[in-house]
Amino acid sequence: MAHYLVAGAAGFIGSKVSELLLADGHTVIGVDDLNDAYDVTLKHWRLKRLQALPGFTFAQFNICDFKQLEALFKAQGQLDGVINLAARAGVRFSVENPWIYVDTNVTGTLNLLECAQRCKVRKFILASTSSIYGADAPLPTPETADSNHPLQPYAASKKGAEALCHSYHFLYGLDVTIFRYFTVYGPAGRPDMVMFRFTQWLNEDRPVHLNGDGNQQRGFTYVDDIARGTILGLKPLGYEIINLGGHEVISINQMIAMLEDLIGRKAKITRHPAHPADMLANWADVQKARDLLGWEPQVSLQQGISALVEWYRQERDWAKHVETPA
Repeated sequence: MAHYLVAGAAGFIGSKVSELLLADGHTVIGVDDLNDAYDVTLKHWRLKRLQALPGFTFAQFNICDFKQLEALFKAQGQLDGVINLAARAGVRFSVENPWIYVDTNVTGTLNLLECAQRCKVRKFILASTSSIYGADAPLPTPETADSNHPLQPYAASKKGAEALCHSYHFLYGLDVTIFRYFTVYGPAGRPDMVMFRFTQWLNEDRPVHLNGDGNQQRGFTYVDDIARGTILGLKPLGYEIINLGGHEVISINQMIAMLEDLIGRKAKITRHPAHPADMLANWADVQKARDLLGWEPQVSLQQGISALVEWYRQERDWAKHVETPA
């Protein structure tokens, strides 16, 4: 069995990746600073579940603190891989505070890379984003599409992290897999993402805030499928950038209709202008993930949304109080 460091272990994808690694008998050291980028109630809920599992240990600090990170690496002995799922995510807030995105997504990644090469870690995985493809990307979007013209600081910071990964692969032979995640959803997801927000608002009979006309399209993939694909990327690949997710594409209006049907309540829609940082369409070409990893999504959109709605019903006593920005 292997020993992995997962940065961002209390995050949405990080917690699921950690859970699946532990289920396979591996050990995981989770790192997370439990910051307030969104309501920390969700992070504590995810972390509590992980801490109940054998083989999991946790360290709370910011990956921008190089000295503390280096000390943790040295204390772990030989790590089989580093999975960097720690990030400041979200396109809109990055426009308001780009500095914190550079700190976490660029400097934090650099710190992890440097510690990995000093401690002779064989494998490094970086979570990147479909937002990196910018405007007018071909649909479905392959990894070869232009990624040099990001539309927001969030995507720009991820492009910088990708470039750092390539430099460490070139200089030190570090085996790196970069995953460009498309829209991920599921139970205990980020409350700034559309699936969680709309599920909460509909259940609580609150206004559903809709930016634009609702015809913008998103390719959704369930978090378990994303986590499985991420773990498949731990095998030796050299240096690869791989799209993951976005295999079932629907409009936001169609998503609202599905939630209305499952929840049994009609949405009270409050309309807002389209946000300039948002992409109009998001749809991944995942052939490379199939070819290199043998990855295929297993959870349909109907199954996944049903699971999210059921999770919300079970956790409603506290989930209804989670802050969800309009």
